[in-house]
Amino acid sequence: MIETGNTGRTWLLTGASSSYALRLTGQDELVHLHWGPRITLAAAEALAAAPELDFRAFESHLDGREEYPVEGGPRFVRPALSVRTPQVRGTEWAFDAAEADGDELRIGFTDSVHRLALTLHYRMRDDSDVVERWATVAHAGPDGPPLELLRADAAAWSLPARDGWRLSRLHGRWAAESRLERAELLHGESVVSSRRGHTGHQFLPWVALDADGAATEESGEVYGCALGWSGSWRISVQRLPDGLVQITGGAGYDDAGLLRLAPGESYTTPVFAGLWSGQGFGGASRAWHAWQLAHVIPDAQNLRPVLYNSWEATGFDISLDQQRVLAERAAAMGVELFVVDDAWFGQRTSDRAGLGDWTPNPDRFPGGLKPLADEVHGLGMQFGIWVEPEMVNADSDLYRAHPDWVQHFPGRARTEYRNQLVLNLARPDVRAYLWEQLDTLLSGTPIDYVKWDFNRCFTDAGWPGEEYPQKLWVEHVEGLYALIDRLRAAHPTVAFESCSGGGGRVDLGILSRTDQVWTSDNTDPLDRLAIQEGFGHIHPARVMAAWVTDSPNDQLNGRVSSLRFRFVSAMAGVLGVGGDLTEWSEEELAEARTWVELYKEIRPVVQQGELYRLREPRGGLGAIQYVHGDDAVVLMWLEAQRYGERPPALRLRGLDPEATYTCLDTGAVHHGSTLLHQGLHTGLRGDLDARVLRLRRG
Repeated sequence: MIETGNTGRTWLLTGASSSYALRLTGQDELVHLHWGPRITLAAAEALAAAPELDFRAFESHLDGREEYPVEGGPRFVRPALSVRTPQVRGTEWAFDAAEADGDELRIGFTDSVHRLALTLHYRMRDDSDVVERWATVAHAGPDGPPLELLRADAAAWSLPARDGWRLSRLHGRWAAESRLERAELLHGESVVSSRRGHTGHQFLPWVALDADGAATEESGEVYGCALGWSGSWRISVQRLPDGLVQITGGAGYDDAGLLRLAPGESYTTPVFAGLWSGQGFGGASRAWHAWQLAHVIPDAQNLRPVLYNSWEATGFDISLDQQRVLAERAAAMGVELFVVDDAWFGQRTSDRAGLGDWTPNPDRFPGGLKPLADEVHGLGMQFGIWVEPEMVNADSDLYRAHPDWVQHFPGRARTEYRNQLVLNLARPDVRAYLWEQLDTLLSGTPIDYVKWDFNRCFTDAGWPGEEYPQKLWVEHVEGLYALIDRLRAAHPTVAFESCSGGGGRVDLGILSRTDQVWTSDNTDPLDRLAIQEGFGHIHPARVMAAWVTDSPNDQLNGRVSSLRFRFVSAMAGVLGVGGDLTEWSEEELAEARTWVELYKEIRPVVQQGELYRLREPRGGLGAIQYVHGDDAVVLMWLEAQRYGERPPALRLRGLDPEATYTCLDTGAVHHGSTLLHQGLHTGLRGDLDARVLRLRRG
């Protein structure tokens, strides 16, 4: 809901349980008023009428209080917008107009010197506390020099003054993504970013802050921000001298140049979403999840199938007969989606050749992929494939025909991480080629699922012959989005997974176009607990792909774990299997089938339910709970049992205090108001043990 004050210069956005308020001063300065628990319009107008503080010449009355700080004028904070022409740098704006359209508020400004038009967008839906913000910058002149956008962030978020703040963020690296880190926010600037051309394994574009480190899992105020962009990005958290905090974020990792706008051209930033929660970190997670399931993730109401992927069984040594055997075993296990991974195309016998040639290898698949897809469908499963469209090998027909299509600088060696180069998707001819290849593939074969990979970062992001080559960083990602959008429109029954060597491309932007993401290449079930915990702080289980693979885990660490532990770890998200089923014993295959059957029973609760983190998965017992309607599921993992200690009972959450719940696995009955279930012991023993408990109301 959007309300406008009597003067037309105060606005109040109200969601499920919170409000966001801002006002325009007499000097056309757009300042922040409130972000937190619900308030009335009268209260917002009272805040707007409060006298301004007196500032000395060494301070700014706008710093930390302005909705969208620009470069220039009485400001010293990091600007969200930095613009230049050959003569002038900086911005001086005048208010133009404001408009409320449904749940979107648009506030427009102009800069007559730059001939710049800036529109700030706000959206807060009635069923959510997430505030979606983005900006549109346009060259409004009929002629004149181009506008160079050095920086154009999506939004700036202002937090109230507190004695101190704690900053939470998700850091990592390949095979160790999205690990939660919390620390005191010091005065000055803290920056998380990616300089790599994609979201990156090093940070997820999300931060959360709680005052004085006082928030717990289920209580206290938490402010969070998440950016929807799948390329290079930056989020800056500034703790100012007076205790205020301001957060800016958007595309691009520095201020060297983003885009150049000719007269009549415009740039719309990605969405930078913000959330206030009064129910701690758990409440914030559940609010983020509900918003994404309702408004971001395509077809989120559809449950994701149990998947089998052939990569760890075959590597590059792939054949039709081999895939048939794996498919038969996967179908007998109860798998619903069979995926052929790398090496089905071109001359792809190793990672040195074939990328870019998206036609089936005639020696391995003489009749193409359709005969295998038909057999897989005949076994009662869907059929999927792996692709890496943004990449090319030097040893490929595509590169030999179009070496100029890759990102490179003239006269410089072309870096070949993983023996591959990056295609420049900012080029229309590259996008046209990929569209033709992928559309032909999806039109000629009954494919239900595409795993879209991206296995190296930008290193030589040059564009010879282009007047403003810096635009590649933005336009490559916009080209990616346009290509996926076009494919989805043409093939609406095909599901897409985002992968980037694991979790290197996980963000709200790619999630608005894909059905799930590959969380990490690390499939070790113990390592995955911390990865999945961090992931769940922002994204729901409905998109978190997780596999059961072989033991020992020879891909990474050689750790030995039981099939039980591997399955219960992976059942916390979208269950998949990735081991070599030809090496599994009949006993293992039979046990795996029982776990797949159990997952299908609890899948609606896991993929659609609300998440409660009962215990952190660090040293000893870890446990999470999902609640959906009358059902609840508890997943527990015991890392190690020491000195004969018995794992503690679990304090369950999210249940109806007036109801009773039956544990379907033990038969015990519990009251929802009895938070500490003394009778609900874990039943875990030894090292690397795990268990699933199902509870039903009534």
